[in-house]
Amino acid sequence: MRLTLRFFTHWNLRAMIRQRLLEWVENPRFQNAIIGVILLNAAVLGIQTDKTLSNQTMTLLDRIDSVCLAIFIFEMVIKIGAYGVRGFARSGWNIFDFLIIAIAVLPTQGGLSILRALRIFRAARLISVLPSMRRVVNGMLLALPGVASVAGLLLIVFYIGGVISVSLFGEAFPQWFGDLSSAMYTLFQVMTLESWSMGIVRPVMEVHPYSWIFFIPFIMATTFTVLNLFIGIIVDAMATTKEQEVEQQTGHKPEHISEMIFSLGPRLERIEARLAQMQAQQEQSSPTAAQSDKAPQ
Repeated sequence: MRLTLRFFTHWNLRAMIRQRLLEWVENPRFQNAIIGVILLNAAVLGIQTDKTLSNQTMTLLDRIDSVCLAIFIFEMVIKIGAYGVRGFARSGWNIFDFLIIAIAVLPTQGGLSILRALRIFRAARLISVLPSMRRVVNGMLLALPGVASVAGLLLIVFYIGGVISVSLFGEAFPQWFGDLSSAMYTLFQVMTLESWSMGIVRPVMEVHPYSWIFFIPFIMATTFTVLNLFIGIIVDAMATTKEQEVEQQTGHKPEHISEMIFSLGPRLERIEARLAQMQAQQEQSSPTAAQSDKAPQ
């Protein structure tokens, strides 16, 4: 009996502590304070790149950096205590934060001195702290399959254009179209519209006057069509991510605008049928009321 009572007492105390930690972690003031520490730490790491600072200033900045790191470790411990190890590991953003803090804790002497430069990745924690940034990153990750398909399509267009350009312009302009790799790099420059006209196309047109027949369709197919597909896929992924967040918060899936428009038709039909029924009932009741008024008193 005593063991059972101790077990439940320990369990209730543990649950109370966990609930308090959870309330602390999810408190907006606590989250805003962490955002402030992240911004301060990012500013300190940026200032430390100035080689003209004195040794005293560098020592002070190192101490501030160490304090920020201690705060991040304290925050991580609180999160693990609030969510538990399993609950903490379920979130990819928590794992992202844990890896950044783990890299910062590793020693930076000897062969691991390169890890000191990776401290700036602590500024990337803003992505995991701010919901709007998390939504953007989640949307980009969700768009990766579609983006990969469009990238494959773009690679095919570049390959075809590279082979054609080597055959047409390779002899006259070997520095741009001498081989397939050089031609694809030149076409990439043309796609970005960086000095494409005066730098590449017009010199080629001086030797091949009708070369614009090749370059203009290539620009239309890559810059104005394929790249817009990237934008469309990412925007659609952002909208899907937003809908998933709304579904998790409200418990039901929000309707698309198209679905709402198509659903208005049956609703309007039901309203019209109901109005027609009410009108028919009113017409039937009107003659009855008129006959009762004409009845002899």
